[in-house]
Amino acid sequence: MGRLKYLFLRLLALDFGNMFAVINKIRAKTGRLRLVIFADIVWCGFKYLAGYMDYYIFGMYNLNAGQRETVLTRGKNDRFIKMFNDSRHWHIVDNKDEFNAKFAKYLRRDWFYIDDNEADFSRWISDKQAIIVKPRDGTCGKGIEKILPSQHKPAELYRYLVQNRLTVLEEVVTQHREMNALHPHSVNTVRVVTLLKGKVPRVVVAFMRIGNGKVVDNFNSGGMVVPVNVEDGTVKFPAIDKAGNLYRSHPLTGVSIEGFAVPLWSDVLELAKQAAIELPELGIMGWDVAVTDDGPLLIEGNHYPGHDIYQLPPHTPDGIGLLPVFEAAAQRDGGMSLRDGRVCENLANPC
Repeated sequence: MGRLKYLFLRLLALDFGNMFAVINKIRAKTGRLRLVIFADIVWCGFKYLAGYMDYYIFGMYNLNAGQRETVLTRGKNDRFIKMFNDSRHWHIVDNKDEFNAKFAKYLRRDWFYIDDNEADFSRWISDKQAIIVKPRDGTCGKGIEKILPSQHKPAELYRYLVQNRLTVLEEVVTQHREMNALHPHSVNTVRVVTLLKGKVPRVVVAFMRIGNGKVVDNFNSGGMVVPVNVEDGTVKFPAIDKAGNLYRSHPLTGVSIEGFAVPLWSDVLELAKQAAIELPELGIMGWDVAVTDDGPLLIEGNHYPGHDIYQLPPHTPDGIGLLPVFEAAAQRDGGMSLRDGRVCENLANPC
């Protein structure tokens, strides 16, 4: 898809009301004229395939041309995903029951799928003190609840779950004591992004997601995020939430985030790489990994790992984005072969 066509399609889907609200926020920060900001957003859309939210959350209004070139924008991320991920296999990840069945040996917890099987459901919950319930095809942690089965009649609970399409049930994960100390009300996971070329999986980037008063840790559901050093599992920056608040320590527990070291880090990376090998049709994946005292386990996978957490300004003090990191991983051992047989040498100017 050419740049003009991409820009045209994005304009058709544009929420102009929200865009102008974003422009007003940028004007309040910079003092620039709205028309100047709007023109720059359009230019960044054409030149860098950036959406207006990319422009805002990555602080592109403060970046020079060289820095902007390094940002993995929505358009570039879309192309990157299309290069590596076969859409015919998205359903394995989109549908949580299919994912759990495919990656059962990495879950290390009991789970159940509601499918007109009330008697089996009643037996399954009979010995469960607490369960996590999810929509089969939910995203961003939306709809997830923690339920204590003993507080409900099985038939009533079954009807509630069916009516609300909460059909994937899982045992509650007991996370590692150090991860629990950060925020005990949610399982705080590590998003490990892998890239699979041939049979060789590589870890590209990793981020820790931390809850903040809710049962989920997702960035888009009130949680916070911070990059993790892939080499040693340490955190060198403050966490940030979607509202832009920075946290050097957790506001509810007081535990330091800067300087935190993810426990069992080498095991976390190995789990993500082994999972990547299991699904070669999806060459780039975001794996949400929980760490327990007995080792890491998979929570879920994402065939479209959200680029919105990748290069937030507090985590990129030099203004350099993650596009070069992804390019380096993709081009290691040669150029990047596309499905039509061509080779793309540079994601900044995709084939």
